[in-house]
Amino acid sequence: MYGDPALPPDFVSLPYANPNAPKGGKVVFGNTGGFDSLNPFTLKGTVPWQLRFWGYESLMGRSWDEPFTLYGLLAESIEVPEDRSWVEFTLRAEARFSDGSPVTVEDVIWSYETLGTKGHPRYRGFWGKVEEIKQTGPRSLRLTFNTADRELALIAGLRPILKKAQWDGKDFGSDPIEGTPIGTGAYAVADFEPGRFVALSRNPDYWGKDLPFRRGTQNFDELRIDFFGDQTVLFEAFKAGELSAVREFNADKWDSTYDFPAITRGDVVKSEIPHQRPSGMTGLVMNTRRAPLDDWRVREALLLAFNFEFINGTVTGGVQPRITSYFSGSALGMLPGPAEGKVLALLEPFKDTLLPGTLEGYTLPQGDGSKRNRSNLRKAMKLLAEAGWDVSDGVLRNEKGEALELSLLIRQGDSEMKTISEIYARAVERLGITLSAETVDNAQYVERQNAYSFDLTRYRRELSLSPGNEQRYYWGSDGVTQPGSRNLMGMDSPAAEAMIDAMLTAQAPEDFTAAVRALDRILTAGRYVIPFWSFDAGRIAHIKEMRFPETLPIYGDRTGFMPDVWWYQAD
Repeated sequence: MYGDPALPPDFVSLPYANPNAPKGGKVVFGNTGGFDSLNPFTLKGTVPWQLRFWGYESLMGRSWDEPFTLYGLLAESIEVPEDRSWVEFTLRAEARFSDGSPVTVEDVIWSYETLGTKGHPRYRGFWGKVEEIKQTGPRSLRLTFNTADRELALIAGLRPILKKAQWDGKDFGSDPIEGTPIGTGAYAVADFEPGRFVALSRNPDYWGKDLPFRRGTQNFDELRIDFFGDQTVLFEAFKAGELSAVREFNADKWDSTYDFPAITRGDVVKSEIPHQRPSGMTGLVMNTRRAPLDDWRVREALLLAFNFEFINGTVTGGVQPRITSYFSGSALGMLPGPAEGKVLALLEPFKDTLLPGTLEGYTLPQGDGSKRNRSNLRKAMKLLAEAGWDVSDGVLRNEKGEALELSLLIRQGDSEMKTISEIYARAVERLGITLSAETVDNAQYVERQNAYSFDLTRYRRELSLSPGNEQRYYWGSDGVTQPGSRNLMGMDSPAAEAMIDAMLTAQAPEDFTAAVRALDRILTAGRYVIPFWSFDAGRIAHIKEMRFPETLPIYGDRTGFMPDVWWYQAD
């Protein structure tokens, strides 16, 4: 996106991969819930989240040590003009699908068209910016764009490529559990039992095994995912030796519960993986499509009532710091105090529509650490009164006499969320608000989120050091009504979309950073999410036979790290 790639044309391997890593071994991971689909490219059904990353490839691939750089994968060469109004790819002659058939230009064009029109909504935004896609040679094709957007050439390189012939005479995604799409990746589904497990085997004839981009990666012979009813049962299975590795997101549990015999014997190892990526956002998202959550004063009152200091102490032992903004912890995060310089210039045209705190500076409410949190509750009651809500006989009601009742949607097995909801419900009860927890199974949870059928629910949005077009999918106005978008809060902000436009057209890093910081202000001051604690490092407990390189990517433990660059070593 800016400057030159960090790796030279003759690089041996990615900097965080071990080119001499041995091949072999089987590892077993655990998911909660279940699955009723093995097609990760449609909205229909619940899919093991790992499948999209383990079995499929695109024309280009990411280096997780560089925020804005891609390298050739299925494509051997890429050509773009100075204005990036088009991009042309030439396929590698040796590229093959997992069934051994060659990857053709026809497959690539069909993949773009099908995903853009029939695939998951995450793929459709890009397709709307393609003016034309056509074959330009035996192994080459060109995409021409209808929008000034410097990132489109990179996004074009990241669409998954599927086999057209598999779907001749069939509707794409019509048989989600049996019709597993054929991809080009090193792994393919070998066996499964709906809701119980899915196993993937490494193809010994994988076409790209000798590419420098792939050297030292995809080392395990078999990857298996077992499914459990909740996290507690999953953890017990790990302690019993049924799973190879687990990620722990609670620092207090990491310190207090990982002392079982396998760790004492040295059969299980605790590894902490630092990173430099933004905090992202974890918390309770409020659905602004529903009244009264469409009123920022009500959302601010709910933020004030969330006694973070007390809840954090209860759930994590108080050792994990709070997320302060969507891009906090990175150079892209908003700066404290009033907006200045380029950030101010970007925001000023929208000053009449921005919520309080966007220009002046916004910080999350801070409690006094006590269980009752009286000071913040008084502030919350004042805001609720301004919004037209008053207490009558201990119940908060509006002028129509309607009580303020909210529900919190929880995925079955999320014991941590249950604890949080119980504490929070007692807090808002003091304001006269009824908050009820609604626990549903995995399939219902996904369906309800896709249909935006909730008031509040747990929310996690990973953000990168190279934010771009996906931001519109996260926060864009299309997601207010389009089912299945990532815009769970239902925000509709012309100012936010203008900041995304500024990010996508920036030609200098400082302009890009200013646009992201301005967007961060709009999101944070929007009071859409009640933030939890940040994950300052990845925490992975794993069997001693699982190894990873000493050199770590700047993204740390994220997609592309485990199991991608790990290997099995018995001695």
